[in-house]
Amino acid sequence: MALVGLHEDDTEEDLKYCCRRLLGAKLWENEAGKPWRHGVKTKQYEVLCVSQFTLYGTLSKKKWQPDYKLSMKAVPAKDLYDKFVRQLRDAYGDDTKISDGIFGAMMDVQLINDGPVTIIIESEPTTKNTNISNEEGKEEEKPSSSTTTTELS
Repeated sequence: MALVGLHEDDTEEDLKYCCRRLLGAKLWENEAGKPWRHGVKTKQYEVLCVSQFTLYGTLSKKKWQPDYKLSMKAVPAKDLYDKFVRQLRDAYGDDTKISDGIFGAMMDVQLINDGPVTIIIESEPTTKNTNISNEEGKEEEKPSSSTTTTELS
């Protein structure tokens, strides 16, 4: 399950970064039992994306009430969320392996964790661009603005 939160400053570059990281994350063991060797595509697992604007929620200082000012507004967020899901489907190569719920709807979703692992994939704002290695070991530039959060459980 991927809980997808969109920051008010997110761009399509942030989506691309998080898509690559989500599909490339090596979270499962290989055939020999060695942990952290296979990603979701290698295992041919499915991914359920759930839009989750509350990931950018904070608590107000005075009343301790939820504040979602950092979350992207609904109309642009739906557009970017749909693009993110499409990018995942295209990159995975099998539309049936990427599912999503209804954007903005109140949904009851159950999750059974397979182990104690929750990963946050975030394209964080930085003061300068940094290089990272992608799945193939090639250097690529990490976006220098915005933060799309994808939480894997």
